[in-house]
Amino acid sequence: MGKLLYGSTSMEVEFDDRALMHLQIVITAKLRRQEAFVFSWRDAFEVGDGRSSIWLHSSIPLYFRYFGSRIPAVNREWIEALTTSANSPGGLHFSDEPGGASSLGPGTR
Repeated sequence: MGKLLYGSTSMEVEFDDRALMHLQIVITAKLRRQEAFVFSWRDAFEVGDGRSSIWLHSSIPLYFRYFGSRIPAVNREWIEALTTSANSPGGLHFSDEPGGASSLGPGTR
């Protein structure tokens, strides 16, 4: 499980390395264009089984930490689905990989 660490308080959200790679591509593309947006996901059962959202802005520290050393293969269809979501008024909503096995969902700490 990789981790997305955000902000000076180092909020941690765990994602499967493959999911985290796809999120990194979409998130960094938007932040590179100086586009701030909301990122939402469903919490893991272990942390309450609710939903969480954060405001992503290029001025706030963001760190992607992967568990494994291998770079996962990229699914173009998943990137497109996540990008479409990120560009919507509701912001980026994490979703499982289209046409594939469910990625391990996120958990917060």
